[in-house]
Amino acid sequence: MKVHSTAFSRFSTYVLLSLVMASAHAAPFDDRLLSKLEAPAKASMETMQIPSHGSPMNALVYVAAGAGPHPVVILLHGFPGNERNLDLAQDMRRAGWDVLFFNYRGSWGTPGDFSFSHSIEDVAAAIAYLRQPETAKRLRLDPSRIVLVGHSMGGFMAVQAAAADPAIKGIAMISAADLAGRFGEMQAKEQGSRTQAVTKMGAALAEEGLAPLNGCTPESLATDLADHATTWAFQSMVGPLKNRPAFVITSDDGLAPADDAFANALRKAGDKQVTTLHLPTDHAYSDQRTELSHALLQWLATFK
Repeated sequence: MKVHSTAFSRFSTYVLLSLVMASAHAAPFDDRLLSKLEAPAKASMETMQIPSHGSPMNALVYVAAGAGPHPVVILLHGFPGNERNLDLAQDMRRAGWDVLFFNYRGSWGTPGDFSFSHSIEDVAAAIAYLRQPETAKRLRLDPSRIVLVGHSMGGFMAVQAAAADPAIKGIAMISAADLAGRFGEMQAKEQGSRTQAVTKMGAALAEEGLAPLNGCTPESLATDLADHATTWAFQSMVGPLKNRPAFVITSDDGLAPADDAFANALRKAGDKQVTTLHLPTDHAYSDQRTELSHALLQWLATFK
């Protein structure tokens, strides 16, 4: 037994000396390489221009930390877009979501002409951009898990885009403006006169401020709504959306009745995934930002 133990000891010593000699001739190990390989991906911001019908839309993505792939929110701004809700984007990123924000054609420096028709096309272009394999890889996102969150006109855009795209997982509407439905109401009050309704709607849009928008007039925007008053109205979107989650958030800005009616219509059509919330604040949710963010994050958590 003693002989075997001695032989083993000699063999172990030989192996150890061989390893020491080999390491002496090898290049020194770079600890920085190991730390780089093991370091988790950090949160970041990526800027880009998304092509839409010949115009590059100015855009940015808040990229969540970690390898992902992360679910994605497309954050849609309103008319003309003074409140961008980027505080919400930061909170969503901390919760593990990538968040895309962009400016529609003809708005806030993005080339092209602004219109509601163009903006609907722009949302579809943004969705298609995220679904490109190279984009998904670069931004560490999951293109099969896209949720639309829109404020005011952005809520209107979210409804249009999700109704046209069954793969969108859900929508959150923050004081969504049913622009087409509103035009229809104005036309009804004018005894069916399209001309008078266009004039009245144009005046209302002009009050919102068109300075950040290019290539449009109050009349052109109102005419765009008149041409699609029936097909764009929220009530006509109930069928395509009745099987998906919808979060309808309202405030004291006068838009609540129409939005509540849409939520009720979804429920009546069989949608069991409708959530509603009313916050006592203005259209920009100026003094309810924390509450708004908390509610959105709770709702988004149901998708993960």
